[in-house]
Amino acid sequence: VQLVESGGGLVQPGGSLRLSCVASGRIFVINTMGWYRQAPGKLRELVAAITSGGSTNYADSVEGRFTISRDNAKNTVHLQMNSLKPEDTAVYYCNALIRTSWSSMGSDYWGQGTQVTVSS
Repeated sequence: VQLVESGGGLVQPGGSLRLSCVASGRIFVINTMGWYRQAPGKLRELVAAITSGGSTNYADSVEGRFTISRDNAKNTVHLQMNSLKPEDTAVYYCNALIRTSWSSMGSDYWGQGTQVTVSS
């Protein structure tokens, strides 16, 4: 199983970016998908998560600015980031809880990370 992210980059404060993540490989079911981020010298933190049924959860710091969505048919998850702030600068990681067979309990998988830099 692989998770591949795209969409990071450099943006000015107040700007927008859209991150995407595609899961591929031996996939039976994808449960929760989410985005985490890690800034230099800080712990990795949850940004947003979405269940297979569409229920969402956001960090307080991004509530109202970021929107997570997924396409179950394409095994993809997106993060629309608006009104970006310098403190949003971090490496963003895609995460998914994936069952690879009907008998598996599911394992956490991570993407390689994509850099988001918010600076003027």
